[in-house]
Amino acid sequence: MTRVVAEPGGTAFDCSKGDTILRAALRAGLGMPYACNVGSCGNCRFELLEGEVEHQRSDPPAWSERDLKRNRWLGCQALPKGACRIKFRADDAYVPAHPPARRQAELLSVTPLTHDISEFAFRIEGSDAFLPGQYALISVPGVDGARAYSMSNLPGEGLWRFQIKRLPGGAATGYLFDEAQTGAKVRLDGPYGTAYLRPESPRDILLLAGGSGLSPMVSIARGALAAGLLENRKLHFLYGCRSDQDLFDPDILGAELRAAAAFMPVLSEPGEGSAWQGRTGFLNDAARDIFGAALKTCEIYFAGPPAMSAAVQKMTFEAGVPAGQLHFDEFY
Repeated sequence: MTRVVAEPGGTAFDCSKGDTILRAALRAGLGMPYACNVGSCGNCRFELLEGEVEHQRSDPPAWSERDLKRNRWLGCQALPKGACRIKFRADDAYVPAHPPARRQAELLSVTPLTHDISEFAFRIEGSDAFLPGQYALISVPGVDGARAYSMSNLPGEGLWRFQIKRLPGGAATGYLFDEAQTGAKVRLDGPYGTAYLRPESPRDILLLAGGSGLSPMVSIARGALAAGLLENRKLHFLYGCRSDQDLFDPDILGAELRAAAAFMPVLSEPGEGSAWQGRTGFLNDAARDIFGAALKTCEIYFAGPPAMSAAVQKMTFEAGVPAGQLHFDEFY
């Protein structure tokens, strides 16, 4: 264990070997700001006052030569090389409701949903508590580094389920889709994420999912139904994909949720000869055209590829949606 002292305030916490400062701080219940957990956003940047750290990645996108000169590091990448003292601005909004934990998990089943998305169910050790919309880091045998995937179910089963999209050439998804057999063991670390369901909000709910962003939106939809939120507000679920082969059977949502929510797929490239008669185009355009001024009255959750996320952010900004009503994670 390595002792880390956080300023201002002098709060001390322990960081286990191989753990990052961000994850150790969250395990200790500290509100260290973050978004991506993989070095891309820079929200977990801190100043190193004493001691020495090193980054897991040699070239995290959110870290620059200027940061190094100012002795600023990324919490999600920083491994302490001994006792150290750091400075960051803590925020109660990031104090985890369920502190993340590292645990072993066993693969129970794999259920295909589309030609390149399957749901992987893992039995986990310890508590299965998480907030709908959160994610975990999965480490698989023979692959360096963990990958972030969102849970699609709700806690209470002793399982975490992930709807994962095969990434061409991806080492982790290559293992999961091509090598992992029932009973295979992986390491899970979580829960993480701040784009979880806000049950206290009285607004209608709009979910926007693209590709592998399906998983957290399914969890949020299920969470809203289970919490009784759909008795006095509407839930709209838009799923964007490229062509017919990317569509999934909406029955996976369950009959009760299908009856309570308005679900609409949107295809960007149906292709010549497609029998598709539904809405076409990009997901952000569909949401803008369907909801218009009503976007400002919704609590909006979205997940998907970086281009889609950027387009949704631009669209909602132009529509005047308050930033506090947008919820998304950035762990691409």
